[in-house]
Amino acid sequence: MAKMKDIDIKKIISNLPDAPGVYIFKQKNRILYIGKATSLRDRVRSYFNPDIITMRSPLISKMLKEFDSIEHIATDSVLEALVLEANLIKKYQPEANIKEKDNRSFNFVVITKEDFPKILIMRGRELLISKPKDIAYTFGPFPSGGQLRDAMKIIRKMFPYRDDKCKPLSGKPCFNYQIGLCPGVCVGKVTREEYSGQIENIILFFEGHKKRLIKNLERQMKDFAKNHEFEKASHTKRTLFTLSHIQDISLIKEDKLNDVAHPSFRIESYDIAHLSGTNVVGVMTVVEDGEVKKSDYRKFNIKDGINDTKALAEVLTRRLGHIEWPLPDLVVVDGGIAQKRRMEKILRENHQNIPVVSVVKNEYHQPREILGDKKWLQYEREIILSNAEAHRFAITFHKQKREKLI
Repeated sequence: MAKMKDIDIKKIISNLPDAPGVYIFKQKNRILYIGKATSLRDRVRSYFNPDIITMRSPLISKMLKEFDSIEHIATDSVLEALVLEANLIKKYQPEANIKEKDNRSFNFVVITKEDFPKILIMRGRELLISKPKDIAYTFGPFPSGGQLRDAMKIIRKMFPYRDDKCKPLSGKPCFNYQIGLCPGVCVGKVTREEYSGQIENIILFFEGHKKRLIKNLERQMKDFAKNHEFEKASHTKRTLFTLSHIQDISLIKEDKLNDVAHPSFRIESYDIAHLSGTNVVGVMTVVEDGEVKKSDYRKFNIKDGINDTKALAEVLTRRLGHIEWPLPDLVVVDGGIAQKRRMEKILRENHQNIPVVSVVKNEYHQPREILGDKKWLQYEREIILSNAEAHRFAITFHKQKREKLI
């Protein structure tokens, strides 16, 4: 790295705390990259580990050649580091953060504009097609969907809120109300004014105004006690305690090299099923943050007589026509080099710079080899999982189609 001789990396790392927070790579006054960490010292040290050089993205490698200083902001918890990271990325738009991933694939927390607002997680692509008048606040971008979902579980225990499954004043208790994660908008257990106070608390949390949030909760607790609403006062007191003792073990479980080598990539896998060229079907399956996302699976009917490679090309072309679907970070195809090249051609024709790997099978239809850039082998488990899901889903769809025709 060009500037390593001018920078005392060991000294920089030794001055970092073994605590959660946000680190900032800078070149003079320009911010190059912002990341969060469970341990600031360990995370920053990992960027200079020679064993992971080949796993770095080009933008991270470029950043490491250009930076001349590293700053940090310590936080009380990993959860607060995650929120601070998102706020700083939104404010400064560092190249290595924003271009590392298609901005439309980032995750955002959205608060709707309603009498009883919903709080939802949406991708940038979904925001583009949403009506701005329906949205009051957005927070993000959050690079990892998995970590954001874990974070929202912690936040929702402190500040129960309504989601899209809760119908205001319907008289029918939603599931989340029954388990204490909705304040009872559905059954009239909370007034519009009280719920607005809860939303205000959540906004303060996502804006990073912890001191103001604590004062807000203390005021609410006193008001409840003054009005002899002792159960609500007690609940607010517990929230205050939780806020000062956030248990974010689910966020700490992250791979310490997550930012450097294992960012959350969305993987889409494609497969074809037919019987001697009849009842041809294609499918798309999704693995996101290491887990299958069945709600994003899709089925495609294909004209009979078409071969597998052409069928795959048709499925991918039709899929790319759905601009409302989030784009993948990696495409997986069942087959060999011919299938891989055909999918790459379709992506180029649609102006999408998305890498493709193909899974080659043995005579028992078991994975034998993964063709593609070797850096993707670090995601071998996710690739094999998505490919197996595509094969299973395609066979199931094909059988259903045949049965309907019998």
